[in-house]
Amino acid sequence: MIIENVKVYTEQKTFEDGEIMIREGVFADGTKRDGEESIDGEGCYAIPGLIDLHFHGCKGYDFCDGTRKAIEEIAKYEASVGVTAICPATMTLPVEELTHILEVAASYKETAEKEQSLAADLIGVNMEGPFISIEKKGAQDAKNIISCDAEICQQFLDASKGLVKFVGIAPEKNENALEFINQMKDKVHISLAHTNADYDIAKAAFDAGAVHAVHLYNAMPAFTHRAPGVIGAVSDCLNVNAELICDGVHIHPSVVRATYKMMGEDRMILISDSMRATGMPDGSYTLGGLKVNVVGNHATLAEGGALAGSVTNLMDCMRTAVKQMGLPLETAVACATMNPAKALGEYDKYGSITPGKKGNVVLLDRDLNLKMVIKDGSIIFKKERASE
Repeated sequence: MIIENVKVYTEQKTFEDGEIMIREGVFADGTKRDGEESIDGEGCYAIPGLIDLHFHGCKGYDFCDGTRKAIEEIAKYEASVGVTAICPATMTLPVEELTHILEVAASYKETAEKEQSLAADLIGVNMEGPFISIEKKGAQDAKNIISCDAEICQQFLDASKGLVKFVGIAPEKNENALEFINQMKDKVHISLAHTNADYDIAKAAFDAGAVHAVHLYNAMPAFTHRAPGVIGAVSDCLNVNAELICDGVHIHPSVVRATYKMMGEDRMILISDSMRATGMPDGSYTLGGLKVNVVGNHATLAEGGALAGSVTNLMDCMRTAVKQMGLPLETAVACATMNPAKALGEYDKYGSITPGKKGNVVLLDRDLNLKMVIKDGSIIFKKERASE
């Protein structure tokens, strides 16, 4: 397959007029062969398939449903909107339930890879709990919060067969947090999540080996000039990546712009944090066993009214970051493709249009409307031209 007449997104974070070649499911180079399928890209932007490394569900399903059906339907929907690789997040649930969820995910991944599914690839799991803070629990169920425990964490890693890529903790929660980080940092990425840590505690956690911050600004202390908190520590630790929910609800556009100026674009990661109501009508849903009311693009807990994830997919978040928040398209694309791939340790297979990587590409028109999604060299979505 050759996709001609497109503006190709490069590893240098620029767009260049050109073409894309995909053979045997991966990006390739060389010359066109006789009889090879050719697609006119009509001058569209051609970007790598997006990667969402923090979301919970969509289309009425949640990753924590703990069923193969849920993962299948989530993966199908995500691919249909241009998110071709996923790293869904768990909630704070009982240890036995989390272990089961991870076992199902590991089994699904093994089977999906053999079947070469055209749904989004499951390439990781982001554990948002249970080692978090009651004070900043947000939409997490407090009764399931526990202290950092290396044995339990290892149980999670074993159950997932290496699929767990991030484990979130609140380092202020217990005295052995730094020891926990030291024990687990070479086995999994440790992130700060739903934490009430001040600057000094957060900085000590990052210095000890934590490398990731879950949905920056949300479920953590506010950034102020005398108490910079987790956000200030992230800014000072150049090896730390940070997630941002750019759905237009969780963070003000001015704060998004200021964050990129403060921290640079190389370690910011766009996420959706979407819950099961994404792609569904307004109504009552659940997240981590708690009731959630959804009206428009707001999802809030029925009890207390706290934000409960988003109802926006990552493609729409990226579009919002560009069209409503003022981020350059080149930056937003990197933060939804390259940066998450690198954070997940999957940049050798995903995140850029480079020969040898998986042939996942998305075509967007000049208004950033989705025109085509190609997964492993096969077209899985194509917007037909309006009849004249």
